[in-house]
Amino acid sequence: GSGKRSEEIAKLIAKIKEIFNHHQGRYGYRRVALQLIKEGWSIPEKTVRCWMHKLGLKGIRRNKRKYSSYKGTIGKIAPNLIHRDFFAPMPNMKWHTDITEF
Repeated sequence: GSGKRSEEIAKLIAKIKEIFNHHQGRYGYRRVALQLIKEGWSIPEKTVRCWMHKLGLKGIRRNKRKYSSYKGTIGKIAPNLIHRDFFAPMPNMKWHTDITEF
């Protein structure tokens, strides 16, 4: 029956979480998959990726590009601020935005 299969899945999920948390989210699905295979699981990377996605386990992605402009604020600044010759307080002020989607 499917009982065995769901048991396996539960074990797999626990293992993925364990590996992921052990490395504080620094492992992406490839390295998690590699670790699982080392431990004797025969599992395709895409399955690991799929489960990690379902579980919301996203590895910390270091931003490769040094500068990326955030276009979401353009047009949201109130016009009266622009008339007052509006400058950011510091030249390198970064717009704070949600980068989890990149």
